[in-house]
Amino acid sequence: MTRIDRRDFLIALTAMTLVVLSSNILVQHPFTHWGMGDYLTWGAFSYPFSFLVTDLSNRRFGTKGARRVVYVGFVLAVMLSIVLATPRIAIASGAAFLVAQLLDISIFARLRDRAWWMPPFISSVISSGLDTAIFFSFAFYCGVVPGFGLTISEMLGQAGIVDACIALPWVNLAVADYGVKLALAAIAIAPYGAILALMRPRLQRHA
Repeated sequence: MTRIDRRDFLIALTAMTLVVLSSNILVQHPFTHWGMGDYLTWGAFSYPFSFLVTDLSNRRFGTKGARRVVYVGFVLAVMLSIVLATPRIAIASGAAFLVAQLLDISIFARLRDRAWWMPPFISSVISSGLDTAIFFSFAFYCGVVPGFGLTISEMLGQAGIVDACIALPWVNLAVADYGVKLALAAIAIAPYGAILALMRPRLQRHA
């Protein structure tokens, strides 16, 4: 990597870590305005920007570089989240983040040569749906897991992880959260396009 490449990679890595870490904290706090406390958390408004960071990294560094941002951001975010959030939320966030972001990178790569807005929008719509399903079902489901006969808290306890389930209406939260992600995926097209325009001269030099 050149000095500029290292600088841009550090910017992407820092942005990813901050987005995921702040989201892990904010998801524990319901968005109580306009009677939405049973449907949204504050994390719904911050986490979707992780897909913007991934897509810009994909465009800037290619698939391999974007995966590096995801892997390193995943490790740093989970480590920090274990300290600042609960272990259960850190695990849920880490699993959902890693699976969804890698899917996002794969879809983006397949659509790379299509219209400039298509790769980030379609990849975010699909991968954020998977992310939402994994995260909310693990983080806030307090009942017995079908087929296991144990709650998630009990399973974590058997692994030596003390956990107290946060009883939130996770299905309502998941549906509303995904709705916000869809809206922000559309809104993020504008900053993506603006940043992409600034990146194009550098991308052309690397072509």
